[in-house]
Amino acid sequence: MRRTRVHVDLPLAEGERVVLPIAARDRLLTVLRLRDGAPIVLFDGQGLDWPGTLRISRGEATVELGRPVPVATESPLGITLAQAIARGEKMDLILQKATELGVARIVPVVSERTEVRLDGERAARRVEHWRRVVIHACEQCGRARLPVLEPPVALPVFAETAARSQAWRFVLEPDARQGLAVGDARRPVTIAIGPEGGFGDRDLAILRAAGFEGVRLGPRVLRTETAGLAAIATLQAVAGDLR
Repeated sequence: MRRTRVHVDLPLAEGERVVLPIAARDRLLTVLRLRDGAPIVLFDGQGLDWPGTLRISRGEATVELGRPVPVATESPLGITLAQAIARGEKMDLILQKATELGVARIVPVVSERTEVRLDGERAARRVEHWRRVVIHACEQCGRARLPVLEPPVALPVFAETAARSQAWRFVLEPDARQGLAVGDARRPVTIAIGPEGGFGDRDLAILRAAGFEGVRLGPRVLRTETAGLAAIATLQAVAGDLR
């Protein structure tokens, strides 16, 4: 029987009884309608699944933890997706599917043509929402490690940091002459994806100065919500864990 997986930001140990946070409790009892004694799996993002048994008493939900199980669902290829922030549900879709495809790190980037502007409290709320999207994707797909989700950053700042890394660095350009490929799968990979309308000339110049190579994915122009996912899937199929 498939067990429901729930992420908790709590210390876990064999034999302990963990009190579930309110949000997790409400989801399990109200949405999923689980009953007392239901099998459940907790994970804290550190690479282990903790099988347990759900206990419900007086409105409180707890989980009796058993022996942890190592989870081998991470890709050997460390992929960073630098995604220019997309509007609304498009960004949610990108985060969800990139997590399912095994991306290791996600950096929301503010570029010249980015239409979504975030600052202060609005940015904090949006990042927390994105984090929940990533967590739910991990719960569904079986990952026991959360991909790193960075706060939004301006493209020049991101490029300056990326230039100092040892990663393969690519930017998706429909007019590029070369396809997406890595010469050494032991090195991490960073792929930069533009917003609706693509990266502007100034953004491309910044990325090229930081060592990003322009690459293409076939003869068609892909939407921003398609491009990053296609790139990740291509990298995973060639040098990651979809082989």
